[in-house]
Amino acid sequence: MKNRLIAIAWFTLVGVTSIIFFLTALVIKLATMAFDRRLVILQQFTCFWGALYTWVIPAWRIQIQGRGNIKSKRPYVVVSNHQSLLDILVLFNLFFHFKFVSKSEIFKIPLIGWNMRLNRYIELKRGNKKSVPKMMADCKKALDEGNPVLIFPEGTRSPEGKIRDFKSGAFILALEQKAPVLPIVISGTNKALPKYSFNFHGSHDIRIKVLPEIPYEKFAAMSPEEAADMVRDIIVNEHERLKADQAESRNTLP
Repeated sequence: MKNRLIAIAWFTLVGVTSIIFFLTALVIKLATMAFDRRLVILQQFTCFWGALYTWVIPAWRIQIQGRGNIKSKRPYVVVSNHQSLLDILVLFNLFFHFKFVSKSEIFKIPLIGWNMRLNRYIELKRGNKKSVPKMMADCKKALDEGNPVLIFPEGTRSPEGKIRDFKSGAFILALEQKAPVLPIVISGTNKALPKYSFNFHGSHDIRIKVLPEIPYEKFAAMSPEEAADMVRDIIVNEHERLKADQAESRNTLP
């Protein structure tokens, strides 16, 4: 019962504060759009908005490694494993400028989805083949403007935390744009907020690790599928190391 009440309180907080934050975001967009064409200021505010919802739950202990691997104004194709609805909120803790690809249903959520449109995040209608070329065109435009693009190449959240096969779209994009790939590994969100659950699940150690960028030259001669497999192997190996570190940390707690 206690966990259910915490979850209700958290979602209520998200709903109520989103009204204030969306209105603030709208003011920021109108005030800065003339000189901030990439919407960097609005993205930083959105990072604060999203990260705040992880800060108010002390039981979600977030550790960040490799922040120095992010270079400013580099049009990366950013790829990350995907475990939970928490993933994007956790990634906002990096305060990193990016546009991310999300399914169209999220854009329809009042206030939060409206802010995604303000930020010019990239919409994908799952199951609609006509949506894919538009999504790819929007990604290319974002990269051409100097914006990193974040894609979850598994395509959906993994309910058990196991990293699924990577789809090739992100790597087609990186090859066509000759863009470096920036891998990010997330561990622990699947237990903090599992797929199909909206309940609170107690204290959890959540890790984010930004890995060194993979330059275009390293995968230029590969097919998109080969590049996807290479990057997945890197993320899987690092994810296993993070899980081992988390297990060791739990075992050494007093």
